[in-house]
Amino acid sequence: MVSGFQKFLLRGNLIDLAVGVLIGAAFGKVVDSFTTGLVLPIIGIFGGVPDFSALTFTVNNSIFKYGAFLTSLLSFVLTAAIIYFFVIVPFNHLMERFKRQEKEAVAEPSNEEKLLAEIRDAVKAQAAR
Repeated sequence: MVSGFQKFLLRGNLIDLAVGVLIGAAFGKVVDSFTTGLVLPIIGIFGGVPDFSALTFTVNNSIFKYGAFLTSLLSFVLTAAIIYFFVIVPFNHLMERFKRQEKEAVAEPSNEEKLLAEIRDAVKAQAAR
């Protein structure tokens, strides 16, 4: 049972996933600091509120911090946009380029190759008779 657990932990996919999660968490912190340090002050220039986390309203002594939600939502949208435009789009272009090269590599046989194949097939057919 312990050896099975050890094999599970040392599988490549698990290590790759762990590294991906850690890098994703670090990337999230970078985007959060980008959002709170640069984007929100720019929005504050036009909207007058540089820090959304201070926005609240109260109902029956319950405080609703909708500003924190707006900040998190903005951070999520920015993270998704950065991932899409700087990771997904370039990766798709790269994969398209590789597919194009593969198609070019598997080109149509030349006329000489077609004739040689016909001759080969004819010789095989005669030998089989």
